[in-house]
Amino acid sequence: MKRRDFLKSAGICTTLSLVDFYNIFPSDRQDNNRYEVPYYKKLTGGMVECLICPKRCKIVNQGRGYCLNKVNDNGFYYSLVYSRPCTINIDPIEKKPFYHFLPGSASYSLSTAGCNFGCRFCQNWQISQASPEELKGYYLSPTKVVEKVKEAKIPVIAFTYGEPIVFYEYMYDIAALARKQGIHNVMVSNGFINEEPLRELCQHLSAVKVDLKAFTDEFYQKYCNARLQPVLNTLLTLKKINIHFEIVVLIIPTLNDSPKEIRAMCEWIKNNLGDNIPVHFSRFNPMYKLTNLPMTPVKTLEDVYQIARESGLKFVYLGNIASHQAESTYCPSCQKILIKRVGYKVEANNIKDGKCPYCLADIYGVWYDKPR
Repeated sequence: MKRRDFLKSAGICTTLSLVDFYNIFPSDRQDNNRYEVPYYKKLTGGMVECLICPKRCKIVNQGRGYCLNKVNDNGFYYSLVYSRPCTINIDPIEKKPFYHFLPGSASYSLSTAGCNFGCRFCQNWQISQASPEELKGYYLSPTKVVEKVKEAKIPVIAFTYGEPIVFYEYMYDIAALARKQGIHNVMVSNGFINEEPLRELCQHLSAVKVDLKAFTDEFYQKYCNARLQPVLNTLLTLKKINIHFEIVVLIIPTLNDSPKEIRAMCEWIKNNLGDNIPVHFSRFNPMYKLTNLPMTPVKTLEDVYQIARESGLKFVYLGNIASHQAESTYCPSCQKILIKRVGYKVEANNIKDGKCPYCLADIYGVWYDKPR
């Protein structure tokens, strides 16, 4: 049974028990490998409440919450995807995208099944909108992940593709081990997480990329089955704790591309997060359950870019457009090119010690391979 065939709301979902799950996947089972989720509380009647994200799902015994990768087993809440990634790749850091974080670096990228959003336009729906039973997985412990990354001499681990928040426990343990080895950790996320687990996790992260889906709660509710304010709260928290972060906005024709909304979003970013935060506006491709709309016109993206610059944002980028000048980084003071990009490839990086080499202006970012 497909995830969205029986998932009706963010409330109570009942699927396979933990025992049934391991019987289906005996080759994946490790002896006594039950990983208890750290953020939940017990309720009456054998129910539990998940405390990782703002959905705060209340789950009956042998049931699961919205993400479907955790189960309530007799009043204890367990992850079904701990040490079980469904996809692993080595990507350029620019693909995440991070443009102000170790440009040109490779990232060991992984994900498990599941998401706490239900975006109708999801670009990775085969992973994010699947339950663990629907995908082939691998057994890869946090220790093994770090060993592989060290052997390959890759400087960054990226938690990406699906939604890392829903495999929080696995991500946290990998990041904690990797950081001790001098390896960077970055999270590519929708930002829908409660503040306490976010702050705890960020002790082991070097950077976060947040997808800001739109700037209206109506859009979040209708197209993502979520809410806007918790994402804005996450961005404010990232600013407070002084971790590097970047923002990506997928521009969808007629849904979130009005000049008024874009201007309001950019002004909020500048006034609350600062004018140095890199903001990427990406081109929409018809996907998943939103195939009735066209690909975003380049002219629309260029208009959005102009609005963002007029709003005072210093580092604005356009994504999913081949060989566009807005892929590159320019000094906000002297306007000279600092990083020339073509797609995910860095053709030149002129930044020296975090500064423009021409006018010595400070450039926001992480420009050297050293843990935060």
